[in-house]
Amino acid sequence: MRSYKPLAAVTAALLTCAGLAAPVALARPAEAAPPFRGPIANLWNWNWASVGRECASVLGPAGYGAVQVSPPEDSMTKGGSVWWDVYQPARYQLTSKFGDENAFRAMIAACHAAGVKVHADAVINHMTGQGSSSYGGYSFGKYSYPGLYSSADFHSPACAITNYGDASNVQGCELSGLADLNTGSSYVRDQIAAYLNKLTSLGVDGFRVDAAKHISPADLSAITSRLTGSPYLQQEVIYGDGEAVQPSQYTGIGDVHEFVYGRKLKEQFTGQIHWLSTFGRSWGLSVPSDKAVVFVDNHDTERNGSTLNYKYGDTYRLANVFMLAWPYGTPSVYSGFTWSDSEAGPPSANGGFVTDADCSSGRWTCFHRQMTGMVGFYDTVAGTGVADWYDDGDNVIAFSRGAKGWVAINNGGAPLTRTFTTGLPAGTYQNVAGSGSVTVAADGTAPVTVPAKSAVAVRVGAPASPPPNGGTVAATFSATATTVWGQNVYVVGNIPALGSWNTANAIPMSPASYPVWSATVTLPGSTGVEYKYIKKNPDGSVTWESGANRTFTTGSGGSVTRSDTWR
Repeated sequence: MRSYKPLAAVTAALLTCAGLAAPVALARPAEAAPPFRGPIANLWNWNWASVGRECASVLGPAGYGAVQVSPPEDSMTKGGSVWWDVYQPARYQLTSKFGDENAFRAMIAACHAAGVKVHADAVINHMTGQGSSSYGGYSFGKYSYPGLYSSADFHSPACAITNYGDASNVQGCELSGLADLNTGSSYVRDQIAAYLNKLTSLGVDGFRVDAAKHISPADLSAITSRLTGSPYLQQEVIYGDGEAVQPSQYTGIGDVHEFVYGRKLKEQFTGQIHWLSTFGRSWGLSVPSDKAVVFVDNHDTERNGSTLNYKYGDTYRLANVFMLAWPYGTPSVYSGFTWSDSEAGPPSANGGFVTDADCSSGRWTCFHRQMTGMVGFYDTVAGTGVADWYDDGDNVIAFSRGAKGWVAINNGGAPLTRTFTTGLPAGTYQNVAGSGSVTVAADGTAPVTVPAKSAVAVRVGAPASPPPNGGTVAATFSATATTVWGQNVYVVGNIPALGSWNTANAIPMSPASYPVWSATVTLPGSTGVEYKYIKKNPDGSVTWESGANRTFTTGSGGSVTRSDTWR
């Protein structure tokens, strides 16, 4: 479990509600948001307005724990023609091509209201290497940033990185001609920390530290020691065999990107996946599981060919299914834009400002949406081990995660039908990795056909729809939750009786036994139920509790009580 700086209750009016709320008997302080517990959605190069909407409509309901957003600081401008201009900072003002500071604040509020943490890409190793003007209209030179840095704040004399066997060369010279900040300077450290602290004051929960490999661990530790609170850190340290700078040198600072992970998955998913039964540190992975952020690809690797990318189609999708089903690291699901020119920037207009992400246009991959079912799988099976391994000696594998989930992946060219041992309780379950359902017998076995280039994944809490007229159950929801005046608690879920995830149709709960809120609802029998608690605020906005969807299955009749604590 990771710790974060406590955050005040979100009050921006981003999601509207209907109807009158019951009064609250006593004023209570708003609750701090807990750490994220689900996968990261990396919405790379999405503008702030689009990220906010996606948090509310997709990421929060699916159970994503955090969203990683692109660098928010002002950068040199190439008019939207390239993707990499945002990795050339000009100053630390929030005037990027993704939106201004007000849009950034609104995005954070929307994501927090949906129970999703926000991790910002932090470019702090260097400034620009070219250009003279920024998206925010700021004028600068390569070693001259008026009001911020002068030539004395950069490593001097300037040199190029030429020898990855020499740590001083890697961390004291210029990466791709970018002006390399002297992060050993107290002044530089103070400026970087002030920028990051500003972001956390706006509600940012964590940072992806870009090019961390090119900042010495001592310098990076000195910077992070200046940070307010305890923001989550994921550091970009690319592994190279025999190099002087290794990921292991940074695990004491925070989590570290595991680049070997994606390389190995490309090897297997373009070959034979049956070897994955032993996948883990013994494969040469450079970061231990509890410190690793893993991914099938990111914006660099999808372009340099070292990993799979969206152009691999079903093979890419299956590798991501495996990542969300296999217990190693914190998974990050990458979602960018489509491209034929690897240098090209995202869809933009008006001088390069990024347009809203449109998942129907074909210009954005929106791949994170394809993984929503597997995000629920990941959240459900957290903390369980692998069992019931099966493979065909080639390209079909299957395994269970304790008694909570089971997955089969067919990376081959023909369907496979057999009876699998799933480890799950008897019942009929929805395939959260595709379509159809799986019926598990009392002994935990199930006859399953796994189509070619497809996957079947089932988990407790996601049963298939029950037959009609299956009886009803009186379900009492009881939640311990503190509130402020005018703020009220509701329950909302995946079935019509609980509003079908529409907050306007959420069920109001009574504060008669405050701080315990309660409501009794008639639910269909023999039905898988997913639900969460929400707070409707005086201004009409909605705050979702964090974490995975809560789940249970109703009986054929009678009553059931769910006793929970707001998280």
